[in-house]
Amino acid sequence: MVAETPLNVVGTSVPRRDGLGHVTGKTIYVDDIKFPDMLHLKVVRSPIPYGKLNGIDLSEAEKVPGFVRALTHRDVPKNVYTILTLIGVQPDDEPVLAVDKVMYVGEPIAAILAETEEAAMEAVSKVRLDLEPWEPVLDVEEALKPGAPIIKDWGTNYFIYDYEYGQANECRKVRLGDVDKAFEEADFIVEGRYQTKPIEHAPVETTGCVAKPEPDGRFTVYTNTQALFFTLDNTALILQIPFQKLHFVGGTVGGGFGGKVDVIVEPLATLGAMKTGRPVKYRFTRDEEMRASSSRGAWRMYFKDGVMKDGRIIARKVVTYADSGAYHRHTPYAVTKHAANVAGPYYIPNVWIDVYCVYTNRQPGSAMRGFGVTPASFAVEVQMDKIAETVGLDPWAIRFINAYRNGDIRPHRKVVDDATLIEVMQAAADMVGYDLPDEYRQMSSNDREGGNG
Repeated sequence: MVAETPLNVVGTSVPRRDGLGHVTGKTIYVDDIKFPDMLHLKVVRSPIPYGKLNGIDLSEAEKVPGFVRALTHRDVPKNVYTILTLIGVQPDDEPVLAVDKVMYVGEPIAAILAETEEAAMEAVSKVRLDLEPWEPVLDVEEALKPGAPIIKDWGTNYFIYDYEYGQANECRKVRLGDVDKAFEEADFIVEGRYQTKPIEHAPVETTGCVAKPEPDGRFTVYTNTQALFFTLDNTALILQIPFQKLHFVGGTVGGGFGGKVDVIVEPLATLGAMKTGRPVKYRFTRDEEMRASSSRGAWRMYFKDGVMKDGRIIARKVVTYADSGAYHRHTPYAVTKHAANVAGPYYIPNVWIDVYCVYTNRQPGSAMRGFGVTPASFAVEVQMDKIAETVGLDPWAIRFINAYRNGDIRPHRKVVDDATLIEVMQAAADMVGYDLPDEYRQMSSNDREGGNG
């Protein structure tokens, strides 16, 4: 018989390991790292959302005192971000530096290396761009209409799923039961449209890194990335160098929330160090962090539910449009997670879900705190309140009636074996002093063990 281990953390206040350093100002952040002869990198960015890039004039920038050199797409060994290749999501679609077009306001076009940050910023302001504006696509549903400008090279404004399996699905699809028949049988039809907006992560420490050449030919990169080895691997792929030539040093991340996994600064800083033989710092200004880093993308969700008088949801149809922005970054993956969760933690026997990853000429969206699932949860729970109001039931009741239990079948065919929603709601009722009726107080996640599929 195994003796129980006493709990010594749950329910107690545990000091943060790094808390003392933070409050005393002794914590070292990337921006605190300095080396002799260190250069500063700043980026020339697109001032328009969509257009043809005909040329870059660096002649005036090169006259700025302290200017060292510029980098364009011709300097990047593999000029494409490889963010999702490592988890099998293709094609890669985002250049490190723009080649012949720009896709959103803030897209990197060229990088300037200079002796000081001020000199680099002045040189950036002197660069002249020859841009031919095109009509941008700025709304997800407009992007899918016939006749909309096509902004992706593969000929659609949406990500194509299951291409690797010889298919070409325009969206992620989930099907369970017969939704149309269930709608005909339902006592109520409850519909809702839900929209989230892009959200900036707004970390206290902006995205940045310092890349330093070493005498042995390696490069040490001090970075505030959230995903150290993921970032190292992608940087090596972009620079076409062996992985072992890179030594990444992480540590303190001054806020990230998902925004510091996009491998945006490390490849350019390391390339600058390779080209100059000097340490290079690349740090986003606050303006760049707001305008050019990835955000939590916008989601537009349409719900249609078939509900019985007793509160049971017998059908749910959801069509969602995820705004990926100009490039997909992590959004195709977020769409898959969204499709698996947008039915909510409820047992619904008939489900139809279509989720589109749509491209627009907006700032790319990416990871942020449960990306894909968070907007689904928001829409699901507002919809549940709307159903409760329509049927005339208490919002607590509508959730207990429909809560999934162990043995139930999720819309994506997963058998539920770890449900705790009922128990969590019971505990929540206790915490807020809500007097649950006995019928809900007596419920258990094991009530329907054996399933409803």
